[in-house]
Formats: sequence, C-alpha cells, structure tokens
Amino acid sequence: MRKWIQLMAVVVVGLSLLAACGDDSSGGDDNSGEDSDSYVVGATQIVEHPSLDLAYEGFQEALEEAGLDVEYDFQNAQNDQNNVKTISDGFVADDVDLIFANSTPSAQGALNATKDIPIVYTSVTDPVAADLVPSMDEAGENITGVSDLHPDAIKTTVEFIDQYFDGATVGLIYNAGEPNSVAQIDSIKSAVEDTSLSIEERTVANASEVQQAATTLVSDIDVFFIVTDNTVVEALDSVVGVANDQDIPLITGEPNSLAKGGFATFGIDYHTIGYRAGEMAAEILQGDKATNEIAPEYPPEIQLFINKDAAEEQNIEWNDDWDEDAQFIETEE
Repeated sequence: MRKWIQLMAVVVVGLSLLAACGDDSSGGDDNSGEDSDSYVVGATQIVEHPSLDLAYEGFQEALEEAGLDVEYDFQNAQNDQNNVKTISDGFVADDVDLIFANSTPSAQGALNATKDIPIVYTSVTDPVAADLVPSMDEAGENITGVSDLHPDAIKTTVEFIDQYFDGATVGLIYNAGEPNSVAQIDSIKSAVEDTSLSIEERTVANASEVQQAATTLVSDIDVFFIVTDNTVVEALDSVVGVANDQDIPLITGEPNSLAKGGFATFGIDYHTIGYRAGEMAAEILQGDKATNEIAPEYPPEIQLFINKDAAEEQNIEWNDDWDEDAQFIETEE
C-alpha cells in the first residue's frame, strides 16, 4: 500500500511539472511580464569626442533615474557614413526597442533605416534642415529629440568677437559634407553682416587635413571660430597648436573644446541635452507618450565659457568684464 501511495505521489508531481512546462511554452505573456521593464536601446554615434560622449552619458543617466532596465548596444561609426548605414540596418534587424542617435549623420542614418522604431536624437544642430522633423514645433512620425544649438548661440558669439576683436577676419574650418557644419557656417555668414568682421574659410574632408587648413589660414585671419564640426573637433589639438604658436584667439562652438585649449565659447552643456533626450526616451519606452507627441526642443540656455590658460597661451588681452560674465574651464592635462 505504501509503495502504491508513493507511486501516485510521483505521478502527481510529474503531471504538475508537465503542466507548468505547458504554461511556460504557451504563456509567453507571463514571462514577458517579468521583462516588461527591460529594453534594448541601440545607440549610434558618428565619432567619439568629449561633447558627444557627455551627451551619451546624460542620456543613460536619465533612463537610469527613470528606473528603466536598459541594455545598450553602443556603436561608433568612426566618422564613416558607410558605417552609419550598417549600424542603423543592424539595429532594425535586431528589432531594438529604441534608437538613440547622437549627431546629425547618425540620426539621418537611423531615419533612413526605419519608420517604425522610435528614434530620439541629440547633438543635431538643425533637425529641420536635416529633414529629421517637419519643424521645431512638430516631431516626425517616429523621431524627436534635442538640438545642440541654441537659436542665439552663433549670433551671440559673433557679437562677442565683434565687440572684443573689432575689425577681425574670422577663420572657419569645416567639413562641407557635414550638414551640421554647413548650417552653422551659413548662420555665421548671416550674423557677420553689418558687423566689423569678415570671414576666411577652409574646408576639409577628414581629420588629417585639419592642421594644414589651420596653417594656411594664419596669415589671413585674426581669430579662429571652430563650430561643432565632428571632423574638426576630432582633430582640435592641431588647431590649438597653431593658435597658440601664432597668438590667434580660438573661439569654439561648445564648452568641452575649451578643455582641449580653446579660448571662449557661448555654449551649452552636452550632458544636459543628452539627459533631456533620455527623458524623452523614457516617456516613449514606458508608453506615456508616442514619439510624435513629443515636440523637438532647443537647449534651454547658453552662457559664456572661457579658458584663462588658453587666453594666456594665445596672448589675448584680458577684459575685466569676463571675470563677471564667464564660467571658467581649465585645460585638461
């Protein structure tokens, strides 16, 4: 009798286990409940440099603070458009939950690859001109994000140069293949009208050409103004070297370039715009809003940043106004 009871108990346990297995195979929703807060984000970035890296850090922090469990697939395109397409196509094939596109080429590549997966961009200067969104009041169907150019940044920077370097010829170096850069150069040309300033420009195709472009400008210019051009910023050390050797003030398009030896900028904090992009992504992933319900945004504010060490290296006469107006950044060792 005892053996019969033991046998029945084994059978009952076995049937229970089979039933449980049956539930697992047919009840994916039960398991998906455990993973409902887990997401895969494909992060595509045109190249690694301090500003873009800060934006990515801010993006990750926002999602972490939102309490989301996110697995990141970060891929750097090494400033190669072919890699941008390969990365975006790979994210679509993997059916990631959201794409974080950090730069204009990265965002354009992502949007060309998918009209279904949500895309949140940042470090994009002019998302309308780049055909990412219809206007700064309206998101695309599956794309929105935060620009890295405050509407008044270039105008204010040109006014600063005009005020403190009266009559200067301003040297510009940029990659004409970067829509971000072309948009900024066009804005500079408009802002220079009706000032005492004039412009001399050189274009480059890759980072190895930047030093030569800077060298060919020195006899024609009084001030460098390097916008947030990924190709030139990648090789900014070479421009800093020329500016220091020739006593030419180096104005940059964002504060992180000051840590590499630039003199001044009216800029934004890239961590801040990355963080805001992360907040947008959190809303989308949590289902609080659809992508097209979140309007694109500009960075909230700009301010004057100055590197005093660079001012000394570039033999710039100090103005006491800057002590009150500027936030100071030191050159990285």
